[in-house]
Amino acid sequence: MENPCVLVVDDDREINGAICKLLALEGIRTLQAFDGLQALDLLAQSSVQLIILDVMMPRLDGLSATMKIRESRNIPILILSAKSEDSDKVLGLSMGADDYLTKPFNPSELVARVKSQLRRYLTLGDIQRQHTGKDITVGGLTLDLDARQLYVDGESVHLTATELRIVELLMRNPGRVFPAEEIYERVWGETAYAVENTVMVHIRRIREKIEINPKEPKYLKVVWGIGYKIEKL
Repeated sequence: MENPCVLVVDDDREINGAICKLLALEGIRTLQAFDGLQALDLLAQSSVQLIILDVMMPRLDGLSATMKIRESRNIPILILSAKSEDSDKVLGLSMGADDYLTKPFNPSELVARVKSQLRRYLTLGDIQRQHTGKDITVGGLTLDLDARQLYVDGESVHLTATELRIVELLMRNPGRVFPAEEIYERVWGETAYAVENTVMVHIRRIREKIEINPKEPKYLKVVWGIGYKIEKL
């Protein structure tokens, strides 16, 4: 299989080039874009397995680009930003990003996060998924493991790759409460540290997509002070 391709989107050409060189050393192919609109054009004509997006860019900023990409694509998005406040991180994740890294970043950490996202997407996402011939059904929720598609009462629901992995974990264990730390370690594949906001934002996004009334959820429940579960119906 051809090496994965990462689209690097940053209007700072020096940073953009440095990231591309860094990834090239790891055998990862790259494409470059210098604003959100250029990134969307490249996505439409190229095969890309991950996007690194700067937030502050001309023409179309990173958060707006993320929302646009999420209308049709579920590939991993890693947001880069000079802002480190939790509110900015939560906003980025709320828009549909899978991960967030603050500038200036440690090159080794960037490479590790890129590899982690690529590994999960290529092996656990919808590219090399082995045929199972099985669905997981909990009440009105049905997860088609072959198509990597969730259905709610027969209607398809668009989830990102990360959201799908969270849903699969919870649906495979209906009724079991998972602490945020365990969800993070099993889905992100990294040691959990201060991850409550990250997991909470993804849970909220999932709930908004699968619940008729997200404020009174039927399926995805919060067990206060403990964690999250898919209700056993």
